[in-house]
Amino acid sequence: MFTEKNQRWVFHRDTLPQNAGEGVVRRVLAYGGQLMCVENQFAQGAVGALHSHPHTQITYVVSGRFSFTIHGETSEVGPGDTMLKTDEVIHGCTCLEAGVLLDIFHPMREDFLPNRLETDPL
Repeated sequence: MFTEKNQRWVFHRDTLPQNAGEGVVRRVLAYGGQLMCVENQFAQGAVGALHSHPHTQITYVVSGRFSFTIHGETSEVGPGDTMLKTDEVIHGCTCLEAGVLLDIFHPMREDFLPNRLETDPL
């Protein structure tokens, strides 16, 4: 199932995995009008292409290793590391070791909602 806006309890087992690119599976977790929590599972070698968006984003590395580029600066990150990506800053990553990223967006990503998704469900 796809989570709903302002849903108080979101259980991982009930979330809908979405294909977010080759080797990347996205799950929209809890979200409200101003915040959204999203889990991204990356296979080794998967790429989050360089992009920008009008949302502030904090990424927390749950597991794995990644090479992240943010505003032209590249660094390797691992479990427990966080990155801040302000509005419109160009960023992307390459997964060096399979892992999970947890993203918090402000405001929420309307384009990740079911009627706006550009990717297919798994």
